[in-house]
Amino acid sequence: MSYCLNPVCPNPENLANTERCQACGASLLLRDRYRVLHALGQGGFGATFLSKDESLPGQPYCVIKQLRPTATAPHVMQMARDLFEREAQTLGRIGNHPQVPRLLDYFEANQEFYLVQEYVSGSTLQQEVKRSGAFSEAGVKQFLSEILPIMQYVHSHQVIHRDIKPANLIRRSQDCKLVLIDFGAVKNQVNASAASASDQTALTAYAIGTPGFAPPEQMAMRPVYASDLYALGVTCVYLLTGKSPKDLDYDPATGELLWQKQVHISDHFGGVLKKMLEVSVRHRFQSANEILRALDLEPYLDSLANSMNSVTSRSTPVKRDPDSQPSSPAARAAMAIRARNTRSESTNLQTGAARSRVMAAKPRDSGGKTSGTAASKPLNEPKLDAVTLANLYTKGKRDFASHDLSGLIAPKINLSGAVFHQSNLKQINLQGANLFNADFGRASLNRANLRDANLAQAYLSNADLEGADLRGADLTQAYLLNANLRGANLCGANLTGAKLTEEQLATAKTNWLTVKPNGKRGIL
Repeated sequence: MSYCLNPVCPNPENLANTERCQACGASLLLRDRYRVLHALGQGGFGATFLSKDESLPGQPYCVIKQLRPTATAPHVMQMARDLFEREAQTLGRIGNHPQVPRLLDYFEANQEFYLVQEYVSGSTLQQEVKRSGAFSEAGVKQFLSEILPIMQYVHSHQVIHRDIKPANLIRRSQDCKLVLIDFGAVKNQVNASAASASDQTALTAYAIGTPGFAPPEQMAMRPVYASDLYALGVTCVYLLTGKSPKDLDYDPATGELLWQKQVHISDHFGGVLKKMLEVSVRHRFQSANEILRALDLEPYLDSLANSMNSVTSRSTPVKRDPDSQPSSPAARAAMAIRARNTRSESTNLQTGAARSRVMAAKPRDSGGKTSGTAASKPLNEPKLDAVTLANLYTKGKRDFASHDLSGLIAPKINLSGAVFHQSNLKQINLQGANLFNADFGRASLNRANLRDANLAQAYLSNADLEGADLRGADLTQAYLLNANLRGANLCGANLTGAKLTEEQLATAKTNWLTVKPNGKRGIL
């Protein structure tokens, strides 16, 4: 079927491959490439449609969002345009994350505004609950272990989503991972002075959000990062009960959601949810990291560890590379086990890594000159394989400094925050891996495969990246000063906010898809 996007068309449904609408005569091939198949949904400011791009081989599916506010008053139209443009800007900035839809196009045609984004096939969590019933406590903890890192990523880009709810979380059919959708309500211009205040208040022009999921300060036009965490707490209650917040009671004196009698969960997890759902912003969790640290998964250690290889998803199981780290929600939940017990250990690791950067002697070459790249000192740790590395990381080990991991094949592994200071990582395959905030200072990454890897905020000072494949890698806010980038392939990489010099970039391969440190695309 071909669907007409003319808002006033009396009969938008047409036969497949029709050139013009039989009812109103409008062209059915938008921008000479997008053919709309059918409507997906209608919100307050826009309507979404499943489409296919006939200009590309295979005619891949995509989602077209058309600006279509339910009211036509001038101030409503202006608000709709502002939010529509804000969504496009936000997706363009943060759509590099594998669990956020990518922005494909944004344009105006026939005096209508359109946004084209990646199509995510799968079921929303709302559909999952209606089909399969409420989640258990372990299931909700698994959910939190996956969604909280996404929230951390979104908030690190100064974006408040403002519409977290089960209908905006899709379990992707391809790999069973959660994808956060619908950035039409985002607040992405957090006021600097307000954000530094005690309650991190950021003013916005519109009260946006879904009643019941949005906290009081958001409905009062003062959203903060913690507003998303409140909505996430309400989402947890929905997953546990199968009930929408409108079907639950409230304390009329405080406005607090009364949910405790509806669930059967441990006292500790109940305390975590209670703090997520605090009406007062001051008493609520302030960051996704705080919730991850507060989650006590100790009682579920055995069941989670056993389920890492046997857990079945609520939807289609995903096939994985045997050398890659399990990416099921249970596996990621197990990574957070003993968070409270290892907090001091993590602090010591970070302190030790920072101290090593300052105190470690610089390696020297045969001529006695100080080397500015990778370490040449003998590595005194046994060589690890991919399975052992993944298991050690899962059990809480983060320090892999001075290890020999050369030639290791571990695509899509999660090593966020790990320390590889002065390690030998030559020709390692970490394609698509999560290396967020990892320490690669003075490490040898010569000819490493880091394609599509998440290296946001990674420490790569004095690392040897000569000949490394970094195509499509996320290097936002990465520290690359004094790193050797000679021959490194940075085509399509995102270097927004990264610390490095133009001289360094001049030695690497770039193209028009490379995002410069200033956030602009183009050959450097």
